[in-house]
Order: sequence, then C-alpha cells, then structure tokens
Amino acid sequence: MTKTEKIDVHGISISIIKGEKENYISLTDLARYKNTAHTDDIIKNWLRNRNTIELLGFWEQLYNPDFKPVEFDGFRKQAGLNSFVMTPKKWIGTTNAIGINSVLIQQGLNQSKRLTQLNQIAIS
Repeated sequence: MTKTEKIDVHGISISIIKGEKENYISLTDLARYKNTAHTDDIIKNWLRNRNTIELLGFWEQLYNPDFKPVEFDGFRKQAGLNSFVMTPKKWIGTTNAIGINSVLIQQGLNQSKRLTQLNQIAIS
C-alpha cells in the first residue's frame, strides 16, 4: 500500500488505501457508521451473510487465479447458519483471497491508538 486518502460519507471519514494496481476501502471505517464501539463485530456479522460470501467468492473467481473454489464452496454452504463464523483472516487464509486485505493491529489499544497504528501501516 502506498497512499491513504479520505472521503466523507454521512459525516464519517472513510479511508481509501491506494496501492500500485488496487485500492482498498477500509471496512473498519464503514462499520464505524453503524457502531463505533464494535466495528469488529459489524465486519464479522457482514462476513457471515450468504450474499456477502457469494459476492466475495464471485469476485475472487473472476480476478484471482489462485483462489481456492473448493474451500469457498464449503463456506458458501455454511454461510447464514447461526453456527457460521467468518473473519477476514479466516477468509484470506483458507481461500487464498486477494480482494480483502487484513491488517493486524496490536490488541488492547483504544480506538484512537488503533486508528493511528492503522494509518501508520497504510502509509508505509
């Protein structure tokens, strides 16, 4: 990632991280619109949705020659069930996805410090 830009959506600052060939929109910033204290839960719940899994899988099949369709099919069958849990890290690690980029942030930091650390990672 090379550069971070911000756009304002309904009063929430959304980061767009620009790479050489791709751009990433911060899911954490989008989730903040719904619930500022529990953005991680918003993202996990969004990833549990069958429509989300199907959209992500469809995109990966179009643009990622290393995507693992068998693993994706297993997730698609489970998506939407109460017992189904999905995280960006699990999605990426299991399916070899490239459409979502997960940045690991030190645990136990308050939201302000986490955002500062995320911005530093994005800039570097």
